[in-house]
Amino acid sequence: MTSSFIHPSLLLIAGALVLPFVRGPLRRPYLFLVPLLALGAVMLNTGLSDTFGVYRFMDWELVFGRVDKLSSVFACIMALMAVIGTLYGLHVDKAGEHIAAWFYVAGSLGTIYCGDYLSLFFFWEMMAFASVFLVWFRRGKKSLRIGYRYLLIHTIGGIILLAGIMLRYQAVGNISFDLMDVAHPELYTWLIMIGFALNAAVVPLHSWLPDAYSEASFNGAVFMCAFTTKTAVYTLARACAGMEILIVLGVAMALYGVIYAVMENDIRRLLAWSIVSQVGYMVAGVGIGTDLAINGATAHAVVHILYKSLLFMGTGSVLYMTGKTKFTELGGLYKKMPVTLFFTIIGCLSISAAPYFAAYVSKSMIITAGFEEHLYVTSWLLMFGATGTFIYNGLKLPYFLFFGKNNCSDETWERAGDPPGNMMIAMALGATLCFLVGSAPSFLYSMLPYPVDYDPFTAYHLAETLQILGFAALVFFLLKGLMTPVDKICLDVDWLYRQLGRGFMWLSKNPIQWFDTAWGEAYRVVGLRSLMTLSKFWSWFDWHAIDGVVDGLARSVRALGGKVRVLQSGQIQYVLFYATSLAAVVVITFILYQLY
Repeated sequence: MTSSFIHPSLLLIAGALVLPFVRGPLRRPYLFLVPLLALGAVMLNTGLSDTFGVYRFMDWELVFGRVDKLSSVFACIMALMAVIGTLYGLHVDKAGEHIAAWFYVAGSLGTIYCGDYLSLFFFWEMMAFASVFLVWFRRGKKSLRIGYRYLLIHTIGGIILLAGIMLRYQAVGNISFDLMDVAHPELYTWLIMIGFALNAAVVPLHSWLPDAYSEASFNGAVFMCAFTTKTAVYTLARACAGMEILIVLGVAMALYGVIYAVMENDIRRLLAWSIVSQVGYMVAGVGIGTDLAINGATAHAVVHILYKSLLFMGTGSVLYMTGKTKFTELGGLYKKMPVTLFFTIIGCLSISAAPYFAAYVSKSMIITAGFEEHLYVTSWLLMFGATGTFIYNGLKLPYFLFFGKNNCSDETWERAGDPPGNMMIAMALGATLCFLVGSAPSFLYSMLPYPVDYDPFTAYHLAETLQILGFAALVFFLLKGLMTPVDKICLDVDWLYRQLGRGFMWLSKNPIQWFDTAWGEAYRVVGLRSLMTLSKFWSWFDWHAIDGVVDGLARSVRALGGKVRVLQSGQIQYVLFYATSLAAVVVITFILYQLY
């Protein structure tokens, strides 16, 4: 767009459009090169601090390249995730999956860099429509309808967001994407916040996430776990920082996700519920709105992408090798998948905020920010949620998946094994980053939006973390029997939506349909019969009256013509004789009339 700013979305979109024409041995190098170029562009952009790619469209100013510390840190982790995700699925031969993934990443990066609501909405919808193909490409029994549901919900969220954008433009006269006046919210403030919150899977707008992420293809889920919700966190931090309702919603998410993850039987749905819980910390941090809280939310978004993608790569490897995702169909896989176990354990320690692993340096920033703002209940509830995180993700997932009772069938056990080399390299890269960020967070802290004055490696924080982890471990092993996975359906709030839908269908089929049928019958008896009777009368009148007069006149003229025609013999002398005689009679009559 300019000589100094390179938009990574353009590189990904162009790369996706060219991909179908790259075949044979060149495809895999090309697959790795395109996201690597996008990452390089993002890294070059981090040295900038201005607005680029500014265009006039009608009366609006479109900004495609707003570069500051907040956009740079999110863009860096998104571009890095594009590299890791593509590397993980490098052996996938379906070009469509890579195209969808790259368009998905392009939508996320476009949203992060945009400085106006019009371009934001364009990239926002690109994310939704591209990511749904990552669900459909799995081609499972439920993939099609879950994908349609995912698309429907995100379309509704897009409509809500667009309504808020239009009302805001009417109120303030511009489309700039900046922090709103959250202290005095208007209707458009709430609509825009809801539109962003839906993509962040804020409770009760979250039900799409466990279904879609667990049903996506093994490599599609790695992309989906990173981009949609964290891009939404970025938009909330940009536009809604300090909006107090987000604190309540964030705490509700953190606890709600824990409850359902503990009960879950599907390994990828467990991780999906974990996303709901972990994004809750970020949403709460955005709601607190202080410099430390925004830094904490941003840092937690970065490390969450790292450890959650690692966990989805680990469980995706299990799906890829065995075809199974339920605890009740797995177990004892440490013998068959030791490398996958190792990397998954690192992901579990990272999400559990174990010392020197990823979340240890981010989650506590949000909790500390709550204490500093005297939000004691909020901070204690978030700490309680951290205990639950270690129970379901740090202990339940690895124990029942790799240890515990072996529920594998002979076929599943025979198929089990560590995945192909590119998948293990991607997991190794993610695991390394989780450890590096957790043990040396200074580089991450330097990228955060505000100056960081926070040290996670204090004796107090270390002791507090070990106490939380120890208590969680004790609870797990005492209640392990109650946490044994069971193949059952856990009702969520979407049960209410379904009941409302059934109520609407009943209303449509019964009173509304009955009224429509009754009205149709009344129209048939009263209106239609009267109309038919009137039509028959007019048909009779037309036939006998109008057509009778016209046809009678025509018959009379025809008869007269027949009589006159007999006077014509066909010989010219007779015609002249009759004409001359008639003229003579007329002349004689005229003369006599003049004389008398």
